[in-house]
Amino acid sequence: MRNRKSLLLAAAIFVGAFRLVIGAETLRGLVTNTVAKAVPSTRLHNLFRATTNVFSGSSPEGDAAFSELIRLGVKTVISVDGAQPDVETARKHGLRYIHLPIGYDGVPTNRVAELIKAAQSQAGPIYVHCHHGKHRGPAAVAVICEGTSGWTTNRAVAWLKEAGTADDYSGLYRSAMEFRLPEATALARIVELPEVVKPSSVVEAMVAIDAEFDRLKAAQKLNWDKIPNQPDISPAQTATILWEHFRELLRSEDTMKRGADYRMKLDSSQKLAEQLRAVLREPKATLVERNTVFQYLGKSCASCHTQYRN
Repeated sequence: MRNRKSLLLAAAIFVGAFRLVIGAETLRGLVTNTVAKAVPSTRLHNLFRATTNVFSGSSPEGDAAFSELIRLGVKTVISVDGAQPDVETARKHGLRYIHLPIGYDGVPTNRVAELIKAAQSQAGPIYVHCHHGKHRGPAAVAVICEGTSGWTTNRAVAWLKEAGTADDYSGLYRSAMEFRLPEATALARIVELPEVVKPSSVVEAMVAIDAEFDRLKAAQKLNWDKIPNQPDISPAQTATILWEHFRELLRSEDTMKRGADYRMKLDSSQKLAEQLRAVLREPKATLVERNTVFQYLGKSCASCHTQYRN
């Protein structure tokens, strides 16, 4: 009898504990993003709703993607990507495009004002995108909502994290954390917002790549510990920005027009920049491993420069 009671007691304890575990798991499964509300989509990647009238996601490609934006009620598409937007398809679907490209190192002050002006002056919901919809697009949405929807810094940072913006992009986070509302006079001076801006030249892209490469050379002299005089940027973050510059250049119209050998060399440098990013993020990587990848990247860049830079 006593054994039977002991068994029943043990069973009751087990069931109670099981219910607690199941309850905790169920609750955990019900936890969702507090700021970035995911929107199901088959045509747009990383699609989120930030506010009633602001959506964020990847670059829309083809009629089906633009039709999906129409179903969401979107009236205006704002691209912060470096590539030229598909204005013709957007027009076909009755959508207006505004092109305000930004870099991976942050949102410039003048661009903050233009983004806010664009959001304020458009009737109906807007869709903000970069290429993949994970980094620059969400950063643009953060400053838009700080400027038009009263978002706090904490809410803007939470949005970036929930939208998938990686910590490596410290400049994008800094734009949200150091946001300052543009003066009314600055907004009033913005009369026209471009549908398409002239793409960056290869020369401009190479200047940006050289600047990041110089930072990494300085970091190498300090055994990859830090970037001199820039305590808020790590070598791994710098390598990430360098990698993104290569990726952006690979997608440019200028690159598409060039020969296969040039594209192959550029792709090789992009892959080596990605390897450098990975090895700098790996705490157990040795100095030899880091220096070796950086050396290969330097040789790859030099090979391309010798043949094509001029």
